[in-house]
Amino acid sequence: QVQLEESGGGLVQAGGSLTLSCAASERTGSFYKMAWFRQAPGKEREFVAAVIGWSGASTYYRKNVKGRFTISRDSAKNELYLQMNSLQPEDTATYYCAADHGSDDSDYYYTRSPYSLWGQGTQVTVSS
Repeated sequence: QVQLEESGGGLVQAGGSLTLSCAASERTGSFYKMAWFRQAPGKEREFVAAVIGWSGASTYYRKNVKGRFTISRDSAKNELYLQMNSLQPEDTATYYCAADHGSDDSDYYYTRSPYSLWGQGTQVTVSS
């Protein structure tokens, strides 16, 4: 059974940086779709960033993180990353890694349904 495990969360002051990692139990190159989502208390889980395609050449971001967050994957290390800079209190949430082997529904990368695999999440707290 394929597993995803996030790490790297923590407490950081506004304006600071964190890098989240998602370790997969198989090569990240075997996933056509990989993404980060987040969920704040009392809110719906929302899309943050995605890397789509076998080469990982296509990346997508939600509007309010574009320019601050960078998603990347390292197939040699079986890991997906989310580099987060200029963090703001509104970025406080539990961050989840998601993945799927197939290319179907790739156009809906910003929704939860195209991803069949999910990690347990890592907490990010940004203080003001």
